[in-house]
Formats: sequence, structure tokens, C-alpha cells
Amino acid sequence: MVRSKRPGAEEYDPFYDGYIQTVPDGDIVDRLASELDSGLTFYGAVPKARRDYRYSDDKWTLREVLGHVLDTERIFSYRSMCIARGDQTALPGMDQDEYMAGADFGRRSWDSLMSEYEHLRRANLALVSSFGETELQRRGTASGLPISVRALVWILAGHEMHHRNVIQERYLAD
Repeated sequence: MVRSKRPGAEEYDPFYDGYIQTVPDGDIVDRLASELDSGLTFYGAVPKARRDYRYSDDKWTLREVLGHVLDTERIFSYRSMCIARGDQTALPGMDQDEYMAGADFGRRSWDSLMSEYEHLRRANLALVSSFGETELQRRGTASGLPISVRALVWILAGHEMHHRNVIQERYLAD
């Protein structure tokens, strides 16, 4: 089944390889669902005292990292929907630093960020679950480069896993 097949290197820009390779083999919808459950547990366990911590002056706070995960969840799911529907419009890139400069995640409560995470992931699970083999194999252009819907879905999972690893190693480890 195509939902269990890892995207080939020709389906995405090499920049995303680290995210895709982070995702274990198996059905990607099952992976996204298990990430939702484990993510709620993981983010829910973040100590209040660490939520505005940054491990270096030039790094985001943990609250901002979660906000970035939310922004990226939206963008990659939007890209996957557009391409899955056959839209051949070239989709714009995302400069994460510009997005962060335009956001004020510091004023948001942790609970509101977690609620948004849960709602976004549930919505994206419904979207991705609706894709059949044809939709997952469709290709379009994002950030000026060709990409498949399947790759976008795997990137979505891998990006969140990547940031959870960063949070664990750099924000919570003492």
C-alpha cells in the first residue's frame, strides 16, 4: 500500500531527507495518529518553568518551537491538499524566521497551543486519511521545487518528530 511506502528521493528536495528518514517504516496515517497521542503526552509533560526557556540567546523559546510546529503543520497540510486535488499552482516557500517574527507565541497560553496542536493534527489525519493512492502520488511544486503529496505527509510527521527530539535534547535535558 502506498501509505506505507517511504517516498523516493525523486519525490522531494534533499533538504527534507532528514525529516523523512526520521519516520519509522509503516503506514503514515497510523504514524501521524500515534504522534498525536504521544505528542499530547509529551507537550503536556513540559514543566511550566521550561516553556519560555531558550537554550541560547539566538534560539526560540520552547513555546515558540511549539508555535513553529503548528505553523509548519498548517503549511505542509495545505500544500498536500492543494497538490492532492490536482492544483498545479506553484506554492510559495516558507521562511521560518519571517513567520516567527510575525508571530507572538509568547502571549499564548501553553494550553491554547496544545489545543491547537490537537485540532490541527486531527484535521490533518482526516485529510490524509482521505487520500488514495492516486492523490498520494500526485506531484506539484512548493518552494520552487517538485514534491509529491506522499513526501509532504512524511515530512509532516518527520518535522514534528525532529522538533520533539530537539526539545528533549536541548530544552528538557539537564
